[in-house]
Amino acid sequence: MRYIRLMVLGAILLLGACNAQRNVLYLQDVESGSEIVLPENYLIRLKPLDQITMMVNSRTPELAIPFNSSSSFNSLTGEVMTGTTNENNLQVLTISNDGYLTVPVIGDVYCVGMTRNELEAEIEKRIIEGGYLADPQVNVRFAELTISIIGEVNKPGRYDIKRDQLSVLEALALAGDLTIYGNRADVAVVREKDGKTIVTKLDLRSADIFSSPCFYLEQNDVIIVSPNKYKAATAEINQNRSFWISLASTTISLATLIITIVPLTK
Repeated sequence: MRYIRLMVLGAILLLGACNAQRNVLYLQDVESGSEIVLPENYLIRLKPLDQITMMVNSRTPELAIPFNSSSSFNSLTGEVMTGTTNENNLQVLTISNDGYLTVPVIGDVYCVGMTRNELEAEIEKRIIEGGYLADPQVNVRFAELTISIIGEVNKPGRYDIKRDQLSVLEALALAGDLTIYGNRADVAVVREKDGKTIVTKLDLRSADIFSSPCFYLEQNDVIIVSPNKYKAATAEINQNRSFWISLASTTISLATLIITIVPLTK
């Protein structure tokens, strides 16, 4: 009888361990050596209100100055200075709500939906067609490119994106991975697109994440990691415990006050 009890207890512990593994392991349906096709040449596309930096180079640098000019106020001399940009003084341009970027000399360029490479090519084309430069080399970079990660991760916060192809797995690594209470089956990516807010749910235990439109992140995406049922239950218990402790404390204080006051009224 004793051995039967031990066997039953062992089976229960084994089942519990297996269930725990299913809750915390990533990519459980992927076998070793599996080949997964990812989107090729994925690049972030420009959106309204994005801020970018732009620099135009040429074999005749003096001709490129008007495209790179930026004005700044010198608080020491009180003068407005205009000169070419450099790594420490890049002009920051903002895409309008209508999707246009105002480029020095050549004017407005519609760029929403373009990649940075496509915008570079369009600006180079406009410069050549305008007869300003024969060999322009345009370099466009994001001035601010961030994502936010909140919820059950070890280091929630706002993070800079350094390159176009940043996957949701890499982003979670930046945040120190999910905590043990993070629900791997319920990770949401909140994305603004075409004036709408789109929420996409991901299951990190499944290879389906590789085919999700949110596998690679875009500017201003927010990743939300939900707590698992154990953390949610613990939070509810703690909340109820705090309520009852507060109620008991108030009751004791009231009873003490009554005991103190009653003898004085006799």
